[in-house]
Amino acid sequence: MESLNLRLRSRVSRPGARPSTFYRGRGEFASLPAMDIPEDLRYSSDHEWARVEGGDVRIGITDYAQDALGDVVFVELPEVGASVKKGDSFAEVESTKSVSEIYAPVSGTVSQVNAELGDNPERLNDDPYGDGWICVLTVADQAELESLLAPEGYRALISEG
Repeated sequence: MESLNLRLRSRVSRPGARPSTFYRGRGEFASLPAMDIPEDLRYSSDHEWARVEGGDVRIGITDYAQDALGDVVFVELPEVGASVKKGDSFAEVESTKSVSEIYAPVSGTVSQVNAELGDNPERLNDDPYGDGWICVLTVADQAELESLLAPEGYRALISEG
């Protein structure tokens, strides 16, 4: 996979990685379409999103990340009850291009997983902010939520890529 400033780094690259711009011919380059960045979410610099739901946080990967990964074919989910530490890998996504680790945007305990992704991993591509969520964490330290990026900060991050 071409370097996209994703910490959601691929362990296995496959041909056909989509760059952030593409060549139109005759010296013209065009940007990929604007990414969806919902205003009600917080974001990690590793391209995960977090939706605060009381003392819990629902987590998934961003539209930018799913686009960079390409067609998702398998998702390895964390175990319910597992403790995760902010910045540590807690899930894995395999696409037609690569196998990528997903990193916890905050520390906590996994209270739910999206078991539907087992039979329908493409939901990460089709609806990354809805049916494509990965898990719910019971947050260990609410202060960690403050370190996540607001939508405007995340927009700035991906525009640098």
